[in-house]
Amino acid sequence: MMVSRLVRQAKKGNKDALLQLIMADRDAYYRLAYSYMGNEHDAMDAMEDMIVTLYEKIEQLQKREAFYSWSKTILVNRCKALLRKNGKFQPLEEELDASVPALTEADPYRSTEAEMDMQTLLAHLNAQQREAIELRYVHDFPYQTIADMTGVPLGTIKSRISLGMQKLKDIIGGERYEYH
Repeated sequence: MMVSRLVRQAKKGNKDALLQLIMADRDAYYRLAYSYMGNEHDAMDAMEDMIVTLYEKIEQLQKREAFYSWSKTILVNRCKALLRKNGKFQPLEEELDASVPALTEADPYRSTEAEMDMQTLLAHLNAQQREAIELRYVHDFPYQTIADMTGVPLGTIKSRISLGMQKLKDIIGGERYEYH
């Protein structure tokens, strides 16, 4: 109920109400921005852009209870826009899978999955699978929210996560791991 009241106040131009909404979930916003941007400075820039956008477009929010998923969608879009602007965003076609060293049975340094860096593992996935898996398992967003945030159909999100998890499972040791 508190969120609904604060959104209503923010829609009437109350900047403090908007700030309270943002501050209530600031850690989640920061983690989300950092996962896209890769460093603190750029993550903070993306959050700053998100706040300005929220202030300018708050009246467009239809359902007050959807504020957090709506605002996180805006944050994701701001992150992607900043990455494109800075030349760091690579569309899927331009991604170079060869730049990531392969983790194979022939690799004498591979012993257990505990020694593998999660980012190295995720780097084996294409950008779309990596994004969907990070949003689902790192940020704990429901499938529908991920679909809404990325503008992709729900079935496609589920497929990306399933295929990505299968690929990760194959990399770290096959059938002994189950996810759900």
